[in-house]
Amino acid sequence: MHINVQQENGVCRLQMEGELTIYHGQEIRDGLIDHLAANNEIEVDLGGVSEMDTAGFQLLLAAKREGTRLGKVVRFVSHSQAALELIDLYNMAAQFGDPLLIPARP
Repeated sequence: MHINVQQENGVCRLQMEGELTIYHGQEIRDGLIDHLAANNEIEVDLGGVSEMDTAGFQLLLAAKREGTRLGKVVRFVSHSQAALELIDLYNMAAQFGDPLLIPARP
């Protein structure tokens, strides 16, 4: 997992690339916590996520909840197919509160 960081107009944009799985959990958690502590608004781009498991999903949900608790904005954008599949599987789109498009099942 690689996280590219960009600052633009007061928003910290984290672009995730690779596997959002238990194997990278500590690295992802530390990155999310550090950026959440240092910024009032974070946009997490999930477009480069090639695989996501339950642990990765829990990290995203925890970041969203922690941001809400701290009065900060955590937004997820450009959801990859892997991210959409897990969000759909767990029926958690409303919990994320971010616009996303889940394609119809064939």
